[in-house]
Amino acid sequence: MPALSLPRANSAASARLLSCLSMLPSVAMALVLMLAATVSTAAPERPAPAQAQTHAAVADYDAGRFDAAFQGFAAAARQGNRLAQFNYAMMLLRGEGTVAKPQEALVWLRRAADNQMTHAQYTLGDLYERGQLVPKSLEQANQWYERAAQGGHVEAQMALGTNYFTGRGVAKDYGKAFTWYSRAATAGDGGAQYIVGSYYERGEPGVVEKDIEQAKIWYARSAAHGDPGSLAKLRSLLEESVRAKGITEGINKGADAKAM
Repeated sequence: MPALSLPRANSAASARLLSCLSMLPSVAMALVLMLAATVSTAAPERPAPAQAQTHAAVADYDAGRFDAAFQGFAAAARQGNRLAQFNYAMMLLRGEGTVAKPQEALVWLRRAADNQMTHAQYTLGDLYERGQLVPKSLEQANQWYERAAQGGHVEAQMALGTNYFTGRGVAKDYGKAFTWYSRAATAGDGGAQYIVGSYYERGEPGVVEKDIEQAKIWYARSAAHGDPGSLAKLRSLLEESVRAKGITEGINKGADAKAM
């Protein structure tokens, strides 16, 4: 059995904080926009509507002109700009440029999610898993995680992998867990790389054969992110390989000596 390691946060810390809507910190809206752009689907598509209006709203927000930013995001959101829809939802939730309107915020968050913004999809999944602002539903959480994960959202891939590993809201399935961890690992997530290394180190019947060389590769990739656990695992495997090689060489020398 692979030793489960909880996902390690190696992406922008604001990503996870944004999903905890009821505890949202004061983060520059420009960072929200940049974050959303990096975790949204990367497939080529037509230019987003109302881009200039959205960027102007970001500038207003950064300058502390919340009333103007709120109006700008609202107008761009109604024209279908998914980043504006997400940012508009955040302002509605936090009461910036308006009185706080949590339920209206959820409406716009859902619109951004339906508009294929993967971070909005992940955020909805997180809300359903926690039972914040919506009734707790692990089934709904995993549905939203899967939509975001299919779109390339690494944190959603990690969340889905962990839920399959533990059987949280879905039937326990180590194969599906490995699939999602592998996708997150390939995307560069250090925590996922550690977990994939653990799978290869131990092997999992019907999922992946034991492969120490692959384990070393994935532990090394995770260690490159500065993770001490991965570095310790890598060092241990390398030392075992050196000892095994020494024993083999000793046996071969003994056999050669007897043959002389």
